[in-house]
Amino acid sequence: MNDHAGFSPLNYAILAVYLAAMIGVGIRFARRQRNTEDFFLAGRRMPWLVVAMSMYASLTSAITFMALPATAYQENISFLVVSLVSPLVAPFLIVLFYPFYQRLRVTTSYEYVAHRFGRAARFSVSALFILARLGWLGTVIYAPALALSVVTGIPLAFCLLAMGLLATLYTTLGGLAADIWTDVIQFVIMIGGVAWLIATLVTRVPDGAAGILRLASETGRLHVLNLDLDLYAMSGVIVAVTYFFQLMQDYGTDQTTVQRMMAVPTMRGVGKALVFNAVVDFVIIAALLFIGLGLFAYHAAFPERLPDGLARDQILPYYIIHALPDGVSGLLITALFAAAMSSMDSGISCISTVIINDFVKPLRAGPADERRDLRLARTLTFALGIFATGVSFYIASFGHLIKAYTSLISLFNAPILALFLLGMLTRRAQFVPWLIGALLAVGANLLVQHRTEVHWIYYFPLSLFVTLAVGYVGSFVLPYRPPRPDLTVWR
Repeated sequence: MNDHAGFSPLNYAILAVYLAAMIGVGIRFARRQRNTEDFFLAGRRMPWLVVAMSMYASLTSAITFMALPATAYQENISFLVVSLVSPLVAPFLIVLFYPFYQRLRVTTSYEYVAHRFGRAARFSVSALFILARLGWLGTVIYAPALALSVVTGIPLAFCLLAMGLLATLYTTLGGLAADIWTDVIQFVIMIGGVAWLIATLVTRVPDGAAGILRLASETGRLHVLNLDLDLYAMSGVIVAVTYFFQLMQDYGTDQTTVQRMMAVPTMRGVGKALVFNAVVDFVIIAALLFIGLGLFAYHAAFPERLPDGLARDQILPYYIIHALPDGVSGLLITALFAAAMSSMDSGISCISTVIINDFVKPLRAGPADERRDLRLARTLTFALGIFATGVSFYIASFGHLIKAYTSLISLFNAPILALFLLGMLTRRAQFVPWLIGALLAVGANLLVQHRTEVHWIYYFPLSLFVTLAVGYVGSFVLPYRPPRPDLTVWR
């Protein structure tokens, strides 16, 4: 175990080079933005593989990289089910969601909602998306700031400010093209960091991979296919159900993903990008859970190397800085920053896109001015980054990163997915019953979160099913209004 308690000059130099490179990419692409389509969709001419890497990097934040190993360390590897569910979701995305978006030539996914349910519905889901993403942005800033604070001793408040402002700066400069190309760099760094961590744990734990898996089995951490349904514990069945729909929302309706996919010129390219993400999901989730098991085995073999009172989401960065040599630890902490910044740039950009395309343009009385809209996009991006940095201070009050993330998205994203499913899969559904269902779902979720001990893995399906049930059944009370034939699967 290394005795250093913080970053060495070498580690700081590695991190500084990375951050400077990201700013440099933003500056380079800033000169290429002539209109909002360039800024928001990179001119709709990005290669599918580049977009696929960017899409994965943007949705796989530092929350995932820190919290998945922590969950395997503390509980079990039920999240392995997510890697099996991800390939099952891809066909639904290719057949159900993206053909609608391609036909309608949308900039945001919520334009479909406007065609299907009207302008009020579009404003509602766009507002829910903005609320969810602002909370999510605060979380993805908090995670790497926590890592930096743990390994360097710098106050967390200072880390939150520094991380948020840097991410905001390069995001404001370059638009979607800069976001995508920086995400590709960040994707490579993340994959390399995962591989390096696995290699070091296998060589440091007694008996290597066999020893890690044996101890995991003996302590019940390999119970993946547990069929029990316990409201107060996580099992494989509920993880599969929750993440089947959560991944459908992440990749099928969330503007962070849709915005990137609309930059791919063909439906064939969209399909390739979605399949690529499903395969990478399968590998990376399994790898991160194995890292958590490796950390558990490592500290079981060397208990004196783990200080008392260390929060479980801090275990991975603590191991990186105290067990690995200088330079290597700098690269791996940089991987955490890469995971966070790829999510931060995507989130700010897509919120700005939704505000302009789903609020400003529909409500504008006069003619469009592309130069003015481009200036507005940059101003909004900067302001949103500052606001999200402030939200990160609130997120710091949560003790569990995945719980914090799930608590937020269950309130806002689950009702959004419900409206898309009601619109695409039924001809009967209408907006007002969905709105009532969404309000009831938010209330029920807040009640469960704050008044019960129900496990957080149930939050998302609770909101989704309440909204779906009330929205569909309630639509039968209202007069039937058939939608346009091309807006549902039922022609």
